[in-house]
Amino acid sequence: MDIVLYLSGTWGTPMLTPLTQLTKNSFLRRGLYGLLAAVMAITIGLSTPTASQAGIFDLIFQGIRYVQLGNLSDQDEVNLGGQIDRQLKAQAGVRVYNRNSGVNAYINEIGQRLATNSDRPNIPYTFQVVDDDGVNAFATAGGFVYIQTGLIKAAANEAELAGVMAHEIGHITGRHAIGQMRQQALASGVAGALEVRQDALVNIGVQLALQLPNSREAEYDADRRGFNNLGRAGYDTRGFITFMQKLEGGSSAEFLSSHPNPGNRVSNLQSMNSSGTYPNNGVGTDANAYRNRIRGL
Repeated sequence: MDIVLYLSGTWGTPMLTPLTQLTKNSFLRRGLYGLLAAVMAITIGLSTPTASQAGIFDLIFQGIRYVQLGNLSDQDEVNLGGQIDRQLKAQAGVRVYNRNSGVNAYINEIGQRLATNSDRPNIPYTFQVVDDDGVNAFATAGGFVYIQTGLIKAAANEAELAGVMAHEIGHITGRHAIGQMRQQALASGVAGALEVRQDALVNIGVQLALQLPNSREAEYDADRRGFNNLGRAGYDTRGFITFMQKLEGGSSAEFLSSHPNPGNRVSNLQSMNSSGTYPNNGVGTDANAYRNRIRGL
């Protein structure tokens, strides 16, 4: 039987909500009090627990594997994203590109420039190049962004690539993955109204990253956030539009499978660009400079 205790507070601070706040039903409270009382009785007067006693404590703390998605701190989200990242690499076949450290450094350079100017600059961001010729990019919770080598090659210049990366950052700043995880967990029956098993949540996060498309609303929101992020970072915002126009022409079925409605999105981006909030300054549009930076990819 799992014991539902809640994670709360910031990383490194006490993580258990007082038992008096467990108000699901009186039976649960009585059961918890009884179990804890039994453990206390066993351990009173003992300075060092024996192996069998340590096992009892292990059984208790193995139950603390639930996450409150409605009250997730930034650090808890980063930790969740890290677990999803490890599973993507260990079990889902995501291969990090490692043949040219200069390319990885370049992508991180662009990403950190965008992250500093994002709506959530206070969390750490991890930008990784995925060794895959498909034209795609995706993001999970907690600042983890993945850019496939095929997309880097498909971009004509740095502004186009930065536009896609800013869009993925927009999913993170909008906490779209967290919302999708909660909906999927509820739909699949692995969650209550507020809490989700952590292991189940990680599996859902992997599935969302690789298989399930974002909603239309999430795509529009990430476009808006990404467009503004791109402009604040000093890039020519037309780069985002020109890359989306390529997708509208059907150049990447893989990208469209997880990023729907390119036609309407291009129109929305053009409308935002026509407002003149950010100057079309040509920053990041030098194709030759871009090709030199990704040479050898």
